[in-house]
Amino acid sequence: MQIWMNFVLVVQLVAALAMIGLVLVQHGKGADMGASFGSGASGSLFGATGSANFLSRSTAVCATIFFACTLLMAILTNTSARAPGESAGSALDRPAAASAASAAAPAAVIPGAAPAPAVAPSASAASAVPAGTIPTR
Repeated sequence: MQIWMNFVLVVQLVAALAMIGLVLVQHGKGADMGASFGSGASGSLFGATGSANFLSRSTAVCATIFFACTLLMAILTNTSARAPGESAGSALDRPAAASAASAAAPAAVIPGAAPAPAVAPSASAASAVPAGTIPTR
């Protein structure tokens, strides 16, 4: 399985580099105006318009190979990541694995925070203050 992944990755990289090169070699739409003033485009290897068709078709073929390799790598990665008895759901459908270290670790102490009171105030002290007044010490 790993050999196929490596092979598809190499094909994808070659297609990507070829596509980059083909796009850089192509002329823009504004380059056709310069051909009428004697830039020599009609004397090229493919003729006046032959190179545009050849380069655009080659770019389309490289793009198709690139997208096919991307899809194939996604399929190979999804099938190889599953265990033999595991369902084919996505990673979002699977429950999170609880780590034992995080469950056993105590809560972190915040520096500079006031310590919590050791003993909670009794109910009799709270009832001794009449309602609507501010207790004083």
